[in-house]
Amino acid sequence: MSDEPYDRPPEHPPAGLVLVSTPIGNLGDITPRAASALRDADLVLCEDTRETARLIAALGLSARLESVNEHNEDGRIPMVLDRLRRGERVALVSDAGTPLVSDPGYRLVRAALSEGLAVTAAPGANAALTALVLSGLPPYPFLFLGFPPPRQAARLALFGRLRALERAGLCATLIFHEAPHRLAESLADMAQAFSGRPGAVARELTKRFEEVRRGGLDALARHYEAEPAKGEITVLVGPPLDGEVDEENLDGQLRDALRHASVKDAAVLVAGATGLPRKLVYQRALALVREGAREGT
Repeated sequence: MSDEPYDRPPEHPPAGLVLVSTPIGNLGDITPRAASALRDADLVLCEDTRETARLIAALGLSARLESVNEHNEDGRIPMVLDRLRRGERVALVSDAGTPLVSDPGYRLVRAALSEGLAVTAAPGANAALTALVLSGLPPYPFLFLGFPPPRQAARLALFGRLRALERAGLCATLIFHEAPHRLAESLADMAQAFSGRPGAVARELTKRFEEVRRGGLDALARHYEAEPAKGEITVLVGPPLDGEVDEENLDGQLRDALRHASVKDAAVLVAGATGLPRKLVYQRALALVREGAREGT
């Protein structure tokens, strides 16, 4: 065993593609290794050259910047591979945090690996993991899912698939990113799909106005409906509660939906939220309507 507890970085990093994690809000979170990788890179690939230029300037460095985003990534790959073949050092960063996590770069990394080119990482800040350890929810296992769909129907369908996976045995804390203008409605859908569970909303992590609010999903939804959030947001949903069974909650969810939707629309919404077969949910909704009609006569 070596007497040195840690490897010391080389004076100049080797050639290849290095995935450089950048601060998620606090400049003090840049690592010396990440700063060295940016300093010594022949080219720095980034989502937004303006954002990365500010970081480079704050670190007192200079670098050649090129954008790589979801729209131009495929077109950039041949140029980057050519540079890597010539033995250059290329750094890839996202606007904040760890590259590839909800950000471009995956296709580039796959292309470099397929040619046997060197790919390494300078790890660092990550909003999802920071939120997880601050949430008070079980830290593992966890499942990171990026941004939920912006439209409610697709969002509920995703939550329904997750509920189906939970019935098959998945038991994990769920982690999402969300835009501030959709936070309240996403939380309301989560409260419907994952009824009764605890959650957490982490906002502006590592920044001056950092906030982590913990509580039931329904309470969180009401809070952010009344007080809209600002900034970068991560949402966490606790794992299934002991004894949690969808079918027991089906009638309650259907009755809530039927108050403001037709039988068909209520069935679609609740089927999406629970992951149960739409036909089964529709038949139960019809039965509830008939029971209500009989009770009213």
